[in-house]
Amino acid sequence: MDISKIFENNRVWIAEKLNKDEDYFTNLGKGQSPQILYIGCSDSRVSAEDLMGVQPGEVFVHRNIANMVPNTDLNVMSVINYAVSHLNVKHVVVCGHYSCGGVKAAMQSEDLGILNPWLRNIRDVYRLHHTELDLIKDEQKKYDRLVELNVQEQCVNVLKTSDVQKAILDKHITVHGWVWDIHSGKLVDLKIDFDQILKDIREIYRLSLDN
Repeated sequence: MDISKIFENNRVWIAEKLNKDEDYFTNLGKGQSPQILYIGCSDSRVSAEDLMGVQPGEVFVHRNIANMVPNTDLNVMSVINYAVSHLNVKHVVVCGHYSCGGVKAAMQSEDLGILNPWLRNIRDVYRLHHTELDLIKDEQKKYDRLVELNVQEQCVNVLKTSDVQKAILDKHITVHGWVWDIHSGKLVDLKIDFDQILKDIREIYRLSLDN
């Protein structure tokens, strides 16, 4: 790719936006009030706004390798705090995708250096669900199922946070687990039973939120 082409693309994009709405950038500069926090994968093939058909300002986006929500990662924790407690989003979405390189790399024995501690979080998902996964003989189907289970576990990590627990008590937020099928373009709702998950984890992860 010729990097200078990016600036030409930018000029064309600006012209197209202003042609449709001469106040587009003026209005964009007034602030944001997104309804959705989207936590997705950094994979270059996955564009959050495009696959959801949304416009700038409608979704607050955080992306990292394999759409992880480690509770010790201050980056994603700060994003959740800001989106939930300051932007007052109504939905938190964790969205994975099939053929995720991060998930596949986590299941290899290769030493990947600085990536090792990050990918270990995915190996922990495998450990939690190895009984189910080990019954799947087709390797691709096993990876696809691990992608889904990883989304589920990252949603659990979202539910562990005090910001989301407070928002759930206030009845103004919903957590969703999705997977994007990179082979068809379809967005799949995993329909995870978060009410049951909350019941299962409440005694361990419930925080005192009286203040």
